[in-house]
Amino acid sequence: MKAKIFDSELQVMEILWKEGDRSAGQIAKILKEKIDWNRNTTYTVIKKCIKKGIIERHEPNFICKAVIKKEEVQQYETLQLIDKMFDGSSTKFFAAFLDHSNLSNEEIANLKKLVEKLK
Repeated sequence: MKAKIFDSELQVMEILWKEGDRSAGQIAKILKEKIDWNRNTTYTVIKKCIKKGIIERHEPNFICKAVIKKEEVQQYETLQLIDKMFDGSSTKFFAAFLDHSNLSNEEIANLKKLVEKLK
């Protein structure tokens, strides 16, 4: 992924990741109900996503398809956060996360398993 995805673009992408390919009209309807966007706003954001190369448009019916996976965006955004706020240190990020979270025993066990896999 080369460019940041803005919150408005993420709204559209979340629909495609969750629902699969949808027409621009269907996306507009969902976002109208979800966050009260008008049709023009939705179409403008979709066109920005197409220009960025994160959505493909297919005809007929202006069908939108996500080109990138949610995990790619999560990884990119996480790395950007770590670089910006934690001097590029995953250790500092992880320490800050653990310092301010109330993890359940199950979450702690899952994190331990993830760390063990790194060895």
